[in-house]
Amino acid sequence: MGRRPLTVRLARWSAEHPWRAVALWIVFVAVCFVGGSAAGLTEATDRDQAIGEAGRAGLIVSDGRFADPAVENVLITSRSGPLDRGAALAAAADAVDRLKAAQGVASVAAPVPARDGSALLVPVTMAGQSEHAKDRVQPLLDATAAVQAAHPGVRVEEVGGASINKALDDTLGKDFQRAELLSLPVTLAILLVAFGALIAAGVPVLLALSSVAAAMGLSTLASHLVPATDVTSSVILLIGMAVGVDYSLFYVRREREERAKGRAGLDAVEIAAETSGHAVVVSGFAVIIAMAGLFLAGDVVFSSLAVGSILVVAVAVTGSLTVLPALLAKLGRWVDRPRIPLLWRLTATRRDAAGRPAAPRFWPAVLRPALRFPLVTLVISVGLLLALAAPALGMKLKFPGPEDVPRTTPVMQAYDRLTAAYPSNGTSHEVAVRAPAAEAGQVRSALTDLAGRAAADPLFAPTEQGGPKIDVSADRTVSVLHVATPYSSRTGEAKRSLDVLRDRLVPGTVGAVPGAEYAVGGDIAVSVDYAAHIRAKLPVVMAFVLILTFLVMTWTFRSVVVALTAIVLNLLSAGAAYGLLVLVFQGGWAEGPLGFTSMGAIVTWLPLFLFVVLFGLSMDYHVFVVSRIREAVRRGVPNREAVADGITSSAGVVSSAAIVMVGVFSIFATLSTIDMKQLGIGLAAAILLDATIIRAVVLPSLMTLLGRANWWAPRFLRERRPATVDAGDPPSSPPAPEPELVGAG
Repeated sequence: MGRRPLTVRLARWSAEHPWRAVALWIVFVAVCFVGGSAAGLTEATDRDQAIGEAGRAGLIVSDGRFADPAVENVLITSRSGPLDRGAALAAAADAVDRLKAAQGVASVAAPVPARDGSALLVPVTMAGQSEHAKDRVQPLLDATAAVQAAHPGVRVEEVGGASINKALDDTLGKDFQRAELLSLPVTLAILLVAFGALIAAGVPVLLALSSVAAAMGLSTLASHLVPATDVTSSVILLIGMAVGVDYSLFYVRREREERAKGRAGLDAVEIAAETSGHAVVVSGFAVIIAMAGLFLAGDVVFSSLAVGSILVVAVAVTGSLTVLPALLAKLGRWVDRPRIPLLWRLTATRRDAAGRPAAPRFWPAVLRPALRFPLVTLVISVGLLLALAAPALGMKLKFPGPEDVPRTTPVMQAYDRLTAAYPSNGTSHEVAVRAPAAEAGQVRSALTDLAGRAAADPLFAPTEQGGPKIDVSADRTVSVLHVATPYSSRTGEAKRSLDVLRDRLVPGTVGAVPGAEYAVGGDIAVSVDYAAHIRAKLPVVMAFVLILTFLVMTWTFRSVVVALTAIVLNLLSAGAAYGLLVLVFQGGWAEGPLGFTSMGAIVTWLPLFLFVVLFGLSMDYHVFVVSRIREAVRRGVPNREAVADGITSSAGVVSSAAIVMVGVFSIFATLSTIDMKQLGIGLAAAILLDATIIRAVVLPSLMTLLGRANWWAPRFLRERRPATVDAGDPPSSPPAPEPELVGAG
């Protein structure tokens, strides 16, 4: 027998030295986690995240080094009917007195009446910079609550950036805490159903959690090279639990299967290492390639997500090949203890009267149409997936704005009342200008002219009393004007107002100042520019992922056709997921059940991120299923029977892995924010489609139709093996069976 594969050599060493392997893994995880904590996290700055013209505007403002205090507002309105001006003035005077005495307040301005007399506004400037103001806003909220208690005849509310951020952080914090608390028991419950035994279900969860802990520490170290963002740790947890459980599930199920056939413990571990272990390496490499495509997005957020995802996948693969064989060898048949009676009977291998494993019934029945009528099945199933993907052609991309935040929080209800009474406090554009100090007067005149022209256009809000407020830096080189629009950021009018500013108003005023550099930013501009950035980068990322994945799959399976099949099927599942997202969220089909209000678009960053994640995770299933089919073909099984055998033997573990992912991802659909809902539904739907229609219908019908062509490759790639036998071309004599791959002696 030739030299054994690396996966088998690693598994054998670990199985023969289980305590050493386990100890080394514990030390590795501890060193990574502690080392990362000691090194500290380097977070991405605004300069790192600058994209497009909006990014340039942000950099110009940053170079102005403006004082940036947080501004809160105490809004006084009527509970019903016209506002009682006397009661409102009394409440405003009380608010001024209380807030001046509150901790963390720098100044309190005089009350400002709304143009229509429906409200009074008391602006409050907080001490210090706006950064982390949400952590210092509680004394102001307490003072506002005291004013409300003293003046029950009017509605008194506080609203501003700090109070909104605090309320949202509280809401999102509870959301994510609930999601994290639910994900673990959901995963464990699904694995208990899959294995019917507590230890067998606990091993994948244990490996996944330890992989996440190690990757968290490594990503903290890596942040000194690629700055991290606040979503990196969440993605590491999401991807780490998904792949960590999947890889362990593949390995444990194969080891149990071999033991059920009568293999000795070490032999079963080695066979699992050579088959499932090899599939884990290939699928892990495919996920890493997909995630590496995020580096080409030219965006620090995606780069940090790529680093975190790559690290957690690499750690999960390493654990599957090292500590997992050690645990299985040490546990032996104890891995099936303690058994859960009802679930164990459902998962235990059924045997016939002779004591041999009985043939399964469910999956052969599911596969029957694809194997008997492959062309019809293929046309119908692909047609359905293409129909589901068709709405993706009309996909629109936008960043969620304040109007997309759930209105269940009182501060967002107050925000709506504020923007209705004071339109200039709502959505605004930021015109940033950098010019020589000698031109500061001309810049001010140009910005004043710009504000006047904008105020005459119904796309913009009227200028507040006292004229436009223009901020000028201490060295007089940077000037900033905020131009408000009464429309929410999701509307077409808001987008047109940005176009009018960029194409006509700003070039016609500021553009005439000699040596002036200018850019238009703000929330609307950020959304528009980032959407354009994603549209430009998505084809580049897709091409990188598709080409490298094709090369890896071709080399792994020594087949060009298998590689092309993998690419096409994964594109089908991703396209169907995109189409479903558009139907559900852009079209608003499920607003009631999912508890959201449609923003008429998909969150800007989602298509690119969703593509690489889905492509990587879907490749797990494809590699595992095709590996089982290839094993059967190598044994000389005719093509049609090999397809049936490979899918039937892998269907249980693929279904279990998919259910785990769908269960975890679906939890994210229960979160409050629209971006998390879209991410959860997109991932869950795509994985479900991939594990059912793609793997149980499209793949078997396509591979049945292709026959021997499945394994075609150029001569230099071909393995030195006997020719594959097709179901329609039986050999003149039966092929000699291959010797056992491993564990014969």
